[in-house]
Amino acid sequence: MTEKYSKDKDEKNKDGSAGFDAYSPEEIAKRVENVGVTKPKLDFYSTATLAILAGAFISLGGMYFTLATAQITGSYSFTQILGGLAFSLGLILVVVAGAELFTGNNLIIMTFASRKISYAAVLRNWGIVYSGNFVGSLLSATILYFTDIWANNNYHFGIRAIMIASNKVNLDFVQAFSLGILCNALVCLAVWLAMGGRSVTDKILAIIFPISAFVAIGFEHSVANMYFIPFALMIKDDPELLSVIQNSDLPVDLSNLDLMGLFSNLLPVSLGNIVGGSLFVGLVYWLIYLRRKA
Repeated sequence: MTEKYSKDKDEKNKDGSAGFDAYSPEEIAKRVENVGVTKPKLDFYSTATLAILAGAFISLGGMYFTLATAQITGSYSFTQILGGLAFSLGLILVVVAGAELFTGNNLIIMTFASRKISYAAVLRNWGIVYSGNFVGSLLSATILYFTDIWANNNYHFGIRAIMIASNKVNLDFVQAFSLGILCNALVCLAVWLAMGGRSVTDKILAIIFPISAFVAIGFEHSVANMYFIPFALMIKDDPELLSVIQNSDLPVDLSNLDLMGLFSNLLPVSLGNIVGGSLFVGLVYWLIYLRRKA
């Protein structure tokens, strides 16, 4: 019976229907390349709407992370790992529910390298998706602001949100760029691994560990920062919140928490994300599996 089961499984995989084995790395490369052909062909409104959804999904992951780390009950490492697991919700929603995320879309560089899409198509996709992600993140931050959840429990959520954003806007260019590279290497590896799964469970398990790792270590994700920093900007002038922060002796530096701080973070982080996702993941796997076929 075991032999028959194995043969049946192989036949299912050969005819393209769902089987139990994950796709091989070479098969993943082909699947990523094929997806890269279809993404630039989406019309503007579909691409923009899916990008807005992705910004909202990542923001939900950011909210969950903030809540999970608002009250540290264990060691710093444990709290960060817990927060990373919570933040994984964002990419799980993007991959399983379907959305267009700028950082994950850096993998379409593989399709460009295979000469199946033009340079202009890559830039068009990245431009629309990046902008849509920003809109979705800002809308999510705005809605959260009006919930007043950040003021509950003696402003624990709000304080943690300010601390997260303060740390981000005080990074220098080289720090932010380097953290952006490492972050999107892991994000694109998470997307890569998810492309190797055949079931929703496979995809979720593939996403959790790379994403929780980048969050726990403290790497920088441009789309997440489109939520974290603007939300902190919305609440930073609340007098009661400021009073709680001042009386808590927390190491919070608000001097760079402004619009200039936002864009000073997004520029190097976004560039680092492109390098980490496109070069260190996309082009590396293209060279390994697709170069001779281009």
